[in-house]
Amino acid sequence: MRRRKEYRGISKRLAADYLENLGGERVDPDGDRVEAADWAADLDAETVEAAGSIELTEVTVEFEGEAAAVEELIESFTRKAMRAGG
Repeated sequence: MRRRKEYRGISKRLAADYLENLGGERVDPDGDRVEAADWAADLDAETVEAAGSIELTEVTVEFEGEAAAVEELIESFTRKAMRAGG
């Protein structure tokens, strides 16, 4: 299974940290890929316009792996990412 989701207001470094806390391990020095036994995640970040002149970092995470593991990972990761700003 493969799913792609975007998260705003979180850095790629913090996203990789969260994925490590959820059982993954960074497999490259830039933190672009985090892998675990039954899932992997590829990270990318860009600056996007939120409204008018306001810009935010948007991290795209492409999750892949066993369906049940990916669904659980997305749910846990999304909860962490939502709390990142506060």
